[in-house]
Amino acid sequence: MLEFRRKKRKVPGLEDEDYYISEEGYVVLTAAYHLKRGYCCKNGCLHCPYGFKKKL
Repeated sequence: MLEFRRKKRKVPGLEDEDYYISEEGYVVLTAAYHLKRGYCCKNGCLHCPYGFKKKL
């Protein structure tokens, strides 16, 4: 049986550990990316390592 593996789309300026592609096709930034950036943008990112939670 052949296993289908989708190649990861390359995003210019980002390393492989900095992001992944969601099932919907969106680029999702990882905690590793945010730590490299060095500050919290306060946008309520899914993988925010700084603990920011956006108020709804």
